[in-house]
Amino acid sequence: MLDWMPNQRGSEGCLGEFDLDDLIWTIPEERTKTGAVHRVPLTDQMLGIIEPLQALRSQCVFEGQRRHTPLSNMSMLMLLRRMEIEGVTVHGFRSAFRDWASEVGNHPREVAELSLGHKVGSEVERAYARSDLLSRRRELMRDWNLFACSQCGG
Repeated sequence: MLDWMPNQRGSEGCLGEFDLDDLIWTIPEERTKTGAVHRVPLTDQMLGIIEPLQALRSQCVFEGQRRHTPLSNMSMLMLLRRMEIEGVTVHGFRSAFRDWASEVGNHPREVAELSLGHKVGSEVERAYARSDLLSRRRELMRDWNLFACSQCGG
């Protein structure tokens, strides 16, 4: 929940997609709804999860029940069901992030939407606005991760 990618993208992350020097996770176009490569800025909190997993020598960040296969895209939903938490959905976490980004974090709409992997603006606007605002999204993700971890004592 620190990166705000749809559940299937996060659970399918392969270690080869992570550039730990430049602190970027590059999700290939075949795994995005928009059909375009999506770069996710990595934060210290994300690195705290990713780096220890490298020692396991798996190809997947979150390995499923079989070696070198990703965690199911239903895993988070199943966890929520087992916890018997009423009214909580995986998509609701993304919605909470989006509200927080605007209302508490005071980050621009475009930055929040791009962080969620959404297309922003009309086709004409996108033809001119070619930046993915990575540095601005890095600030947003840092702020969100600090907030989220402060809420759970981390």
